[in-house]
Amino acid sequence: MSWMQVRFHADRSQVEAVENALLGAGALSVTLQDDADQPILEPELGTTPIWDNTEVIGLFEASRNSDELLEQIRICYGAEGGSELPLHKTELVEDKDWVRAWMDDYHPMPFGQRLWVCPSWREPPQKDAVNLMLDPGLAFGTGTHPTTALCLKYLDREVEGGELVVDYGCGSGILGIAALLLGARHMVGTDIDPQALTATRDNAGRNGVDDSRYEIYLPKDTPQIEADITVANILAGPLVSLGEHIASLTRSGGKLALSGLLAEQAQEVSAAYSQWFDMNPPEQQDDWVVLTGIKR
Repeated sequence: MSWMQVRFHADRSQVEAVENALLGAGALSVTLQDDADQPILEPELGTTPIWDNTEVIGLFEASRNSDELLEQIRICYGAEGGSELPLHKTELVEDKDWVRAWMDDYHPMPFGQRLWVCPSWREPPQKDAVNLMLDPGLAFGTGTHPTTALCLKYLDREVEGGELVVDYGCGSGILGIAALLLGARHMVGTDIDPQALTATRDNAGRNGVDDSRYEIYLPKDTPQIEADITVANILAGPLVSLGEHIASLTRSGGKLALSGLLAEQAQEVSAAYSQWFDMNPPEQQDDWVVLTGIKR
């Protein structure tokens, strides 16, 4: 099945009127995306930030007449107080099985010397490696993002066997489960998203991890423990605000890895944690970093 798509290049002052005009003309969906490489990092809760230059995309049934559709959008835009429509183009797009396309694109990946992350629907390329079979579901964490990759390489390097590991912001469970497969004794995972806890539980079972080897909680229910290794792959703002709590979950002499950080955010986060940890220089992949340290 095909669809008709109308793309508008709008500035901040035009976005709301264009969005309402598309909806008024019968758009099945309206999408807003950055039109000038202007990332908005960690917006405040409850806010809906808009880029200075925004691409506003309306999706319509392909049976619509394009000239008549644009005229209807123009009328709706005028009713919203707009005058001349912003720069736009109309195009036909083919329907696609996006889940299947993603599955076809997701391949086994090595991290460090021992660890591979393999989609659960593919055969591991190295049967004698530490193979983590993963289906992330709706949770973050596949290994394809540099922050996850940096944390996986860290665990491959640092897990020696027998450790208690905290995976703070566990998402799909990829980091905590990787630690268990690499030889950690026990993992405690926590996440604000209940779907993440479900995904972690499913992926632990998929990898033959016994229920007795891990615990997963919402943050308010997380017990007070002292981990040998704590990993937190979240965002810079939460990492800073949760610093004292994350530090309290790590034993003296315990190891720490923090990610979800752009390179320019590393100094602030490292400084925040330096009151509890001896921090190392950041390790970088593309624009992203992992910060590591040892608790004093």
